[in-house]
Amino acid sequence: MRAPSPADKAAPVLLQRFHFLQDAALRWEMAWWARQASSCRCLLRTARAPEFPGRLRGRSTSARGSAGFAPLSLLPSREDVLPWGLQAYRRASVGSCSPPDDAKDGSFPSPESYSPSPVKQEQAKAESLPGLNAEILYEGWDDIPPSSALEEISEEEAVQIIAEPLLPLQSSTLREYVDHSETLAKLVHLGVDLSQVEKRQKAGQLLLTLDFEKDIKKVLLFLKDVGVEDNQLGPFLTKNPYILGEDLEALETRVAYLKSKKFGKAEIAQMVSRAPYLLLFSVERLDNRLGFFKNELGLSVKQTKDLVIRLPRLLTGKLEPVKENLQVCQIELGFQRSEIQQIVFKTPKILTASKKKLKQTFDYLHNIMGIPHRILTHFPQVFNSKLLRIRERHMFLKFLGRAQYDPAQPSYISLDQLVSLPDEVFCAEIAKASIEDFEKFLKTL
Repeated sequence: MRAPSPADKAAPVLLQRFHFLQDAALRWEMAWWARQASSCRCLLRTARAPEFPGRLRGRSTSARGSAGFAPLSLLPSREDVLPWGLQAYRRASVGSCSPPDDAKDGSFPSPESYSPSPVKQEQAKAESLPGLNAEILYEGWDDIPPSSALEEISEEEAVQIIAEPLLPLQSSTLREYVDHSETLAKLVHLGVDLSQVEKRQKAGQLLLTLDFEKDIKKVLLFLKDVGVEDNQLGPFLTKNPYILGEDLEALETRVAYLKSKKFGKAEIAQMVSRAPYLLLFSVERLDNRLGFFKNELGLSVKQTKDLVIRLPRLLTGKLEPVKENLQVCQIELGFQRSEIQQIVFKTPKILTASKKKLKQTFDYLHNIMGIPHRILTHFPQVFNSKLLRIRERHMFLKFLGRAQYDPAQPSYISLDQLVSLPDEVFCAEIAKASIEDFEKFLKTL
């Protein structure tokens, strides 16, 4: 049996070293390709930036082709970048797992033996990335998403940008919405005072949710048909913007109810104009209010109708003050039920007057001036006058000796003359004095 030669002894060592280098080369190659992919992406972004600082949309294929990009086929191939030793071991691993011929004799290979030939090197370059060119590179760039908000733009592009002001999510005033809302703009043109509307609870929110053509126009036409004048639409809606959110059929039903109670068209127009909230009340509530005044005051149907025509807010206001004033007149002031009926029918405002003012005026008229209940019943308008005016004129007449309020006595002065005449007429016809004397007297009080 032949003794092993030195070459035979060196073969296992060389083979083990060969496999080790082969595995290392493969791992290095994988890491290198990962870095190359990342570098290519960065190169593409960098190449795009100077040529396309803005948006890419609208560019033609021919324009893209002249953008100055190098096709991927011109990038260095893997064979050009790998160290010569790793290239050699890679080719050896592909071809055969046996060591090279010059390693069989126990010597190590020279670098020249592993260097690729020029022909093979050029072939590797040509076959590195087959089929990739500028057309493939630019393919699909029309679908690039819009540029980022942080992207730098030129001064010319910045001048062309028109930024619409954002609407506030919350605001305490409607003024900030007028320029963006056709509804609000047209309401302002009609004469609606938005500064007053926004003070009413949820009225501003209601207007912002309505469409002028679909929701508001039909209500305006309805109000005009009821009898509200064109120049009164603005003030009316300022006081009652909620009617714009009411159902048109419900509004027509309430007007039909008033007509069924023998209210004329002119009377309904007067009531609606003077009490803007009237048409917000349901038919049942309107019927209950009319029944309350008729039964509580003992009025006829005609008297009840005349009462609410003269003061339509009796149908829309609260009933508690009305009930309290009726009790004050009967219990504290001492009027009889029939007298209260006459007072209320002649002066409906006494039902909504301040209880304190009502008692103070009665106290001065009855206890200081000595006017009895029957005269106060015939001239209840005196309760609507200012107490200071009554006191000043009564004291001036008393100073002149003309304070006579009994119809049975000479030089009688009615309560109507006492409070309703202007100062000049009062001094000349009632007090028989000059206005200067009256003014000098007032300074002594």
